[in-house]
Amino acid sequence: MANIKSQIKRVKTNAKANLANKSFKSSVKTAIKKAEIAINTNEANAIELVNTAVSLVDKAVTKGIYHTNKAARVKSKLMLKAN
Repeated sequence: MANIKSQIKRVKTNAKANLANKSFKSSVKTAIKKAEIAINTNEANAIELVNTAVSLVDKAVTKGIYHTNKAARVKSKLMLKAN
C-alpha cells in the first residue's frame, strides 16, 4: 500500500470507479445477449433490443469503458445478425 496521502485517495477512487465500470460492462453484455437471443428466436421485439444494446455500447464509449474500435466491432456483429 502507498504511503503518500494522495495515492491512498487515488486507490480508493479507482476501486469505486472499477466497481461502477464493471457493473456497466455487465449490463452492456446482458443487453447484447438478450438481443442475440431475440434475433435467433425471431422475436418481434428483436430490433428494439438491438437498438437498446447499440445505445448502451455507445454510452460505454462515451464513458471511456469501451474503446471505439471494440464498440464498432460489437455493433457491426449485432447488425449483421439482425439483418
